[in-house]
Amino acid sequence: MVLVVLLILSVFSWAIIFQKSRQFGSIEKQSQRFLQMFRAGRGLPDPKTLRAGAGGTPFVAVYEAGYREMEGQLNGAAPRAATSTTPGSGLKNPRAVGVEMQVAAGDEVRRLEKGMSWLATTGSVSPFIGLFGTVWGVMDAFSGLGDAGQASLRAVAPGIAEALITTAAGLFAAIPAVIAYNYYLQGIRGVAARMDSFAMEFVAKIETLYS
Repeated sequence: MVLVVLLILSVFSWAIIFQKSRQFGSIEKQSQRFLQMFRAGRGLPDPKTLRAGAGGTPFVAVYEAGYREMEGQLNGAAPRAATSTTPGSGLKNPRAVGVEMQVAAGDEVRRLEKGMSWLATTGSVSPFIGLFGTVWGVMDAFSGLGDAGQASLRAVAPGIAEALITTAAGLFAAIPAVIAYNYYLQGIRGVAARMDSFAMEFVAKIETLYS
């Protein structure tokens, strides 16, 4: 029963590890493409264009949130030309645009964190489940020794060896989960930091265009 529990934990952990690997690989490529498209011109690209070209990155959702708030404040006003001396139609509250983008970034971070709790749980409880199986097996081995009336190592060695298998299985389930958890946690923090930086870049750009 202990080995079955550890097998289930390990299978689900490896499934999450492979899913996160594909997810972060796609995010990295799409994020680079998104930033290239965003910084290609002096104006603001249409969100639909960015979603079509780089829809696999959370930057798109953050951009759309800021774009919607900006449009709501401007009510369709056109940006002021960089060389124009005519006052623009100014943003009512540029800080609100940044707040909307931060809220969207938080939602995207929570989406990236899906499955991380399973890795953390597997990494923390699997060794103890394996140890429980070992203790139970050792108790069973010594109980059998008492019933047989034999006080020799040869009598208990097979049972103890079998019991130690659960400890090894617990470590086998825990170690990959812990490594993956720490690795992907750093990846999520990196994406979150980049989204915060992008939000500041976006606000600065619209202040230049509409101030």
